[in-house]
Amino acid sequence: MNEIILVLNAGSSSVKFGLYQAKHSNLSKLYQGKIEIRGTASRFEVKNDQGDMLWQQSVDISCHENAIELLLQWLQTQAGNQQPSAVGHRIVHGGSQFSLPVIIDEPILERLFQLIPLAPLHQPDSLAGIRALQQLRPAMRQIACFDTAFHHTMPDVEQIYALPRYLTDNGIRRYGFHGLSYEYIAQILPDHMGEQAENRIVVAHLGNGASLCALKGRKSLATTMGFTPLEGLPMGTRCGNLDPAVLLYLMREQQMDHDHLTELLHRRAGLLGVSGISADMRTLLASDHPLAKQAVDLFVWQICRHIGAMMAALEGIDGLVFTAGIGEHAAAIRTQICARLKWLGIKLDASANQTNAARISADDSQVKVLVLPTDEEIVIARHTLQLITA
Repeated sequence: MNEIILVLNAGSSSVKFGLYQAKHSNLSKLYQGKIEIRGTASRFEVKNDQGDMLWQQSVDISCHENAIELLLQWLQTQAGNQQPSAVGHRIVHGGSQFSLPVIIDEPILERLFQLIPLAPLHQPDSLAGIRALQQLRPAMRQIACFDTAFHHTMPDVEQIYALPRYLTDNGIRRYGFHGLSYEYIAQILPDHMGEQAENRIVVAHLGNGASLCALKGRKSLATTMGFTPLEGLPMGTRCGNLDPAVLLYLMREQQMDHDHLTELLHRRAGLLGVSGISADMRTLLASDHPLAKQAVDLFVWQICRHIGAMMAALEGIDGLVFTAGIGEHAAAIRTQICARLKWLGIKLDASANQTNAARISADDSQVKVLVLPTDEEIVIARHTLQLITA
């Protein structure tokens, strides 16, 4: 076996990618990179598997098809015989229909388009990448991997809202997201916890998007995101949990329509909205402005509050895992969260925490605390390889 697999994560203003080589069922990363879609201000960069910059270029890119065409051209001229035989896509929403990765054909693609109303800000970008590849490389096999699939193991009481049954039957329920990240963490937990990996674990995926997941037997039992990625924790620019009557108030008293509310809740709320300064946790931690501190305090408070909910679902906690951008790199945030959770018997090793070590809990901590970098792309590559070689 010597398959080359391209992994694509198409967003609204960028296409992120990774190129992997499979030899004897082992996957190794060859390249990673990103193409920003900003018209004449677009940029294209490629790094090797160590993160060293190999290629930087200013380009004029106006759509996903242009971006993917540029990527394929670069691979053709720079990657030699390392040309992809299949492409794996991160698809944000699989609805209730897709609990496993699938090979994309026209009927599958039509079903994915039908899910756009469930994720109108994310789904169209992913599907644009698929359509672009169909035009540019019609014979290439394409695989869809879903961010919602990992949470299909949650019990019904975690998935349904207290709404009339006909609305639940029409798909209004809690799906959960960041599933590819949680799947990766679940896969590597035994390497760090041994048999304890099967116990009660709370994973904190903390980045510009943030959520928690309760794992038992390394399967999802509960999560903070719901019908959309808006529910749960406050994030970079997303509001997190909100009394629904706030929206009714804004519609009635400030005449906000659908577009205004979408812009407010998705792009102007969260850390940015509270601080009025930035959505970037690094900027907020470096600032001495009281509103920056309030945004950080709110973030920590809500995380601890929701960890309590995850523990209630798990009936306890044996391990806490931090991952994603903030979770992996913001020692100060981990310190504050664990300080609020000291009643659980959590004790940090300050030195290990400061250096982002894999285990940051002290030897006498009653709960093991880990910092594990996530890798959604390798999960997609593995699923793609499994499907094309089955």
